[in-house]
Amino acid sequence: MPRRGLLTGLLVSGLIAGGSLAAMPASAEPALVPLSPSLAGQLLSAVTGQMPVMVHGATLADAQRAVAATGMRQVTAFRQIGVVVASATKPQIEAARTQPGVTYLEGDQPIAVHAVPTQVATRSTSLLATRGLEAQQTLTGANGAALDGTGISVAIIDSGIDPTHPAFAGGKVVRSLKSVCLDESNTNTNCLVDMPRSVDTDTLSLGGHGSHVSSIAAGRVVTLSDGTKVSGAAPGASIVSLSTGAAVVIVSADTALNWVLEHHAKPCGDSVLPAQCPPIRVVNNSYGPEGGGKFDQNSATVKLQRELVKQGVVMVWAAGNDGGDGSKSLTNPPAQDPTGGIISVASYNDQGTGTRSGPVSKFSSRGAKTDASTWPDISAPGENIVGACRAYLPICSTGLKPQSGPGLLDVGSYNTLSGTSMAAPQITGIVALLFQADPAATPAEIEKVLKSTALRYSDGSPYQQVGGYSTSFDKGTGLVDTMSASEALGAHSH
Repeated sequence: MPRRGLLTGLLVSGLIAGGSLAAMPASAEPALVPLSPSLAGQLLSAVTGQMPVMVHGATLADAQRAVAATGMRQVTAFRQIGVVVASATKPQIEAARTQPGVTYLEGDQPIAVHAVPTQVATRSTSLLATRGLEAQQTLTGANGAALDGTGISVAIIDSGIDPTHPAFAGGKVVRSLKSVCLDESNTNTNCLVDMPRSVDTDTLSLGGHGSHVSSIAAGRVVTLSDGTKVSGAAPGASIVSLSTGAAVVIVSADTALNWVLEHHAKPCGDSVLPAQCPPIRVVNNSYGPEGGGKFDQNSATVKLQRELVKQGVVMVWAAGNDGGDGSKSLTNPPAQDPTGGIISVASYNDQGTGTRSGPVSKFSSRGAKTDASTWPDISAPGENIVGACRAYLPICSTGLKPQSGPGLLDVGSYNTLSGTSMAAPQITGIVALLFQADPAATPAEIEKVLKSTALRYSDGSPYQQVGGYSTSFDKGTGLVDTMSASEALGAHSH
């Protein structure tokens, strides 16, 4: 994706002979509100007609007034962060740059899912490498149940989910929504519509990625036709699926994040008890721009995730699949957020054996050696991961290692994929276990315990002391250790 410089409005003042600034005349043009790089590029392009824009205001009322004053069409609003999503023309966007109370204008941009094709025959061994299976079998959470994520919902923002898949049978998907934000006929002010929990939103999106990711985070324990057992990192957790479609754009993803922000405490509504639909405590984000990019603290994504963390929800991001050598950062921009409780995940290769002394994946995005803020936080298995993925769906067909589920109709219902898209949901599921171990833990405490207990595996760049942790530009603080992290938060043996 091309990089363009951020266009900002310059306040031009005269200079007096001595070099100091003269007083600005009353007739001078007002300062122009800054634009995001994506929107700056769109305004310089030949594109005409309507385009999505996110209008940031000092308050929500400021953003709404600017939209109305310039004739834009409001699509939806992110109320808690003062942002209005609108459909606008170039002249309307330029006019909004001078509106009082507007602080930033942000454009839409395409983003990709972070999965890569794999052709390697493998078994389901990632829970051995993370020590997640050991934790499930030996530890108990604060609720007295086996440590499997029971009592926690995970939100998966992705292409969708197939609730009829054996990985999600028995009511595991407690709510399913689909984004219609960019549909001109949409009248839903939240831009998301409820889908019956029997509807396969992944197939509607021509995806497959979302089901695979969801099964890694919280899929049920399933025995495949060859006797292999497959399980998510938190097989007892519930899933809230937010489908953005296979062709993901940032407006749809941000709309899904905003829905979580507004509904995480009661994701199924006031009338449904937490026992049937637990609060969302963690969000999985296995998407981002190709080639990484600079961290933008003004973006809606960052404002939304920081508010989510304040309200007790952990954010997990795939670091990206652009590799690199540390000469520059290739990591996912919002994953670089230094806020505690926002976790960037690199991919580790357990070599199909569950080894804890394997290598960091070559495709896993590296940060810049000279800028620790761009480094991933932690590693998790992301190479050759078996998950729910029906072979006829586009991304599932890239796996080339279909396996059949337990039922007669489950032919080719599992496949093997690789990517930081697969590493992130390992951490998402483990976070659910940690909240079961200590429901009162804060997102920052969850991140701290994950990083402080990680195994410092030796492959790749050497570790350095940064911010109180031993960490590295390619793999972060090391390989996640579910047992050590859970025990540090109070989980105890059966």
